[in-house]
Amino acid sequence: MKTLIYYFTGTGNSLAVAQGLCSRIGDCELVPLASLAKNAAPIIPDAARVGIVSPLYFFGLPAIVAEFASRLDLSRTTYVFSVITMGGSGGSAAIRQLEGILVNGSGKRGLDAGFSVRMPGNYILMYDSLGQERIERTIQAADRRVDEIAEKVKGGVRQMPGWSPFASLVHHLMYPRFVRGVHDADRKFAADDRCTSCNTCVDVCPVGNIRLENGRPAWLHHCEQCMACIQLCPTNAIQAKKTEGRKRYHHPGIGVTLLKAQGKR
Repeated sequence: MKTLIYYFTGTGNSLAVAQGLCSRIGDCELVPLASLAKNAAPIIPDAARVGIVSPLYFFGLPAIVAEFASRLDLSRTTYVFSVITMGGSGGSAAIRQLEGILVNGSGKRGLDAGFSVRMPGNYILMYDSLGQERIERTIQAADRRVDEIAEKVKGGVRQMPGWSPFASLVHHLMYPRFVRGVHDADRKFAADDRCTSCNTCVDVCPVGNIRLENGRPAWLHHCEQCMACIQLCPTNAIQAKKTEGRKRYHHPGIGVTLLKAQGKR
């Protein structure tokens, strides 16, 4: 059975999970959903089994993932699953959000299964990175979790997370505000004198939201808050409030070259 996995990633966590699933499932293709964002047409996957791998943003889906899901027609698929990567908790809220979008979307076809995988968090605007030892332990546990999920997907297991009152409450309190301001949230970012005009931030942005002006990055206000630019700057030149001195993070198994390719398929 052919499997198609759509993914969105900022600093590599969701791509690492998508890669791990694909290699374990077999006969599988990875598609960066950012590469489909410029085409507003419905998306009809040519595969019997479809997966969607996404990070968790404020107890919900990234805006680009929600928009993508609304165009996804899954009426011809036999098995649909989702995996949410997260630094803490709340994956069930995003899975339920995705289920609602799909059921009301083009194909009127929801999820058969939804899973979550805990990863090192990357939201440097709110917290520092984990120490190296904790990052390694977290990723090792995530790899074991991916093993479990892959076996369930291959077996066609139907498994949705139960309703969490806490996750649902936080989603309804925090997520709408996040979505309203997400595209303009890049106004918080600026590059200091350590900037070398290397173009890394431009290249790793999955939605093409950055360009160089007079040798410095300029943000164009269709940001997804994926943190790729600030986390992957090789000189730590990009800052926002309270980020100075905080450790940068990207998934150690995902190189910058792979992240640069996400929006350029």
